[in-house]
Amino acid sequence: MPNTQKLPVTALKLHLDHLDSFDFSGPTQPPPGILGQSRARAALAFGIAMPQSGYHVFVMGEPGMGRLTLINQQLDAVAATLPPPASYAYVDNFDNPREPIALALPAEFGQPFNKDIETLLDKLLHIFPAAFESPAYQQKKTAIERQFNQSYHHAIDRVDKKARTMDVALFREDENITFAPIRDKKTLNEKQFSQLPEAERETFHSQVEELEDFLSEVLLELPSWRREVLEKLKELDNATIGQEIQPLLADLHDKYIAVDDAISYLSALEQELYTTISDYLMPARGLESISHAAKRARLLEQFAPNILIDHSQDNGAPVVYEAHPTYQNLFGRIEYTSDQGLWVTHYQRICKGSLHKANGGYLILDAEKLVDYPFVWDALKRALKSGTIEIESPYSDMGISTMALKPEVIPLHVKIVLVGSADIYYLLEELDNEFNEMFKVLADFDYEIPITPESLRHFAGLMHKQAADSGAKPLATSAIASLVEHSCRLAENQHRFSAHINDTLDLIGEANLFAKQSAATELGREHIEQALVARDYRNGGLSQRILDDMLDGTILIDTDGEAIGKINGLTVLSIGGSSFGAPARITTSVYPGSRGIVDIEREAELGESIHSKGVMILTGYLGHFYAQQFPLAISASIAIEQSYSAIDGDSASLAELCCLISALTRTPVNQAFAVTGSINQYGEVQAIGGVNEKIEGFFRLCQARGLTGEQAAIIPAANKRNLMLKQEVIDAVEQGLFAVYTVSTVDETLELLTGHLAGEADEEGNYPENSINFKAISRLKEISEMAGDDEHKEEGS
Repeated sequence: MPNTQKLPVTALKLHLDHLDSFDFSGPTQPPPGILGQSRARAALAFGIAMPQSGYHVFVMGEPGMGRLTLINQQLDAVAATLPPPASYAYVDNFDNPREPIALALPAEFGQPFNKDIETLLDKLLHIFPAAFESPAYQQKKTAIERQFNQSYHHAIDRVDKKARTMDVALFREDENITFAPIRDKKTLNEKQFSQLPEAERETFHSQVEELEDFLSEVLLELPSWRREVLEKLKELDNATIGQEIQPLLADLHDKYIAVDDAISYLSALEQELYTTISDYLMPARGLESISHAAKRARLLEQFAPNILIDHSQDNGAPVVYEAHPTYQNLFGRIEYTSDQGLWVTHYQRICKGSLHKANGGYLILDAEKLVDYPFVWDALKRALKSGTIEIESPYSDMGISTMALKPEVIPLHVKIVLVGSADIYYLLEELDNEFNEMFKVLADFDYEIPITPESLRHFAGLMHKQAADSGAKPLATSAIASLVEHSCRLAENQHRFSAHINDTLDLIGEANLFAKQSAATELGREHIEQALVARDYRNGGLSQRILDDMLDGTILIDTDGEAIGKINGLTVLSIGGSSFGAPARITTSVYPGSRGIVDIEREAELGESIHSKGVMILTGYLGHFYAQQFPLAISASIAIEQSYSAIDGDSASLAELCCLISALTRTPVNQAFAVTGSINQYGEVQAIGGVNEKIEGFFRLCQARGLTGEQAAIIPAANKRNLMLKQEVIDAVEQGLFAVYTVSTVDETLELLTGHLAGEADEEGNYPENSINFKAISRLKEISEMAGDDEHKEEGS
């Protein structure tokens, strides 16, 4: 058994005393950046630097690997070198209030522009209506009105003179003209008029008709006189308004002369101010009875810019992380208020979204949340393609109208950085054929980080910084070493850290609790180990119940003696955030026939595809090694006993094959062993996952029943580098009470399990007599011949 190895204690975990090149003592400051991830850093830097469209970045990795830390560090560094982007404001579209206008302002003119408009409106409130009450204005207004009155009175006087020639009196009451007869130089009242002869009354009526016709004739131009007066009064009002506002607006024009959008708005504002001041700020009009504060609020609502994005205080381009990318949070929204049962809105109620905040810079989004929220993914793609941000209702395509405004679109220049797991990345890639066109850069986080003097120093610096930042006690050298070992255990590799650095950082806080309870001055290895033991205990309820069921015989697992067609396999169960190992009995039965190898788990729909693949490989192995000179005819069934949930993975295939050969050759298997490993059709043992938990799961059962020194776990030789076993297992191995073996082939495993020679084929393909392989061929040949005889009998009949 040249490749079979009983592992020494030194091979069961990483031993830091061998790394003499690194000194753990003393707190060290970690270098900038996160631990490792050089490939992801380079990809992210490339994506950030690429100005062409479509080079948005997808950062792929699991939570706790420092994804956001790396992204923020690199984006912040680049953003600080860039100028701040334009500020944006929405203002009223005086020609079409349903379509507010977007103003692009230089970064430094965001809120200052709003303040200048507010100051202008405040000055107008102080100027008006006082400007219309000045003596100069009143004199000009009186002169215009006097001219109209003179023309009117002159026309009435002409009618009055004609009336007197007819002995008719003319009366004026406001703008009403009436007539009455005159007799003996006296005006008659109605009673006196009724006493006149009928002929005289008829004559009077004829005279009144004639006078009314004459009145209409002389007042024919009265409407034009009125229009002329109104025009002159309006000209006077506008001249008065212009005289006051022109200097104010001239100052603003000079200040914003280089800002096209601001100048356009000021020009439109000037025209609208003439109407607003005439309508609301004239004496005895509009807002006279309203308080000054209410007047100001009304003017601000009508004219003040709604500063959507203000970069006047910023240095550099924006970097925005949107934790909840709902449609409204991303693209903005329009708020509504209820007015007498109606939902109304206004350009001042347009609210920004994350795309507005990040415009001109960088936006970080969680990919999984992005695709979870309705309408968001498609809308984001449209925005990136069109290069605009449009605030609209996501329900408009469904025939549901919820908007009264259609704000002008804003140009979009942003770099999107999506953060997500490999699953969501490949899902998007598969389901959306536009995904790769838009997210051409993949920053893939490594799950493991090689251990080097530089990475150890960085790791130690991070641990010291975490202890200092969290208020924990200073870390001793032994604590750093223990944290390194824990991280390597998470990575299942003696030569690599786990990239899930947050788990290790959290452990410092948990260990600090035990350091405080023991009144220690520093945090040492014993506190880290206490924290790990406490964590295992908190999460170990299910594993303990399974162990109890094994101890009381509810779950049948033997740890001593021998049995044919029975073997202890090793499994890992993952529940929530914890995982643990547990042995499982595998049984096989073999009988004559040609049904093949039946995977009971698959037949019962409990076996997943990879597990079923592993069982199918067994047939390939039997055919390759044993059935070269006769047809392979076998009926066998394999089951993982007392398993009632789905099983996946091929790590049981080595144990299943050994169990099958045991049943086939009637060779007993030592039940003190437990086996894990994957095989190929040529009998080579391949690496599996969860090796530490699997060994420890079997060890716990053996320990609970009493260690005899005969119990051992058999693992693939390729998994030797993955061993990071708990100290209790290592101590038992050191005392000779437990062992861990590595194997590279099926034959090596069979010899360990049975104590018999597996046998090596000679040049003619024959195995030594009484070897396990010889027995297997003999038995298979016997079954094949029995199957052949049955076929002949059927043909003869």
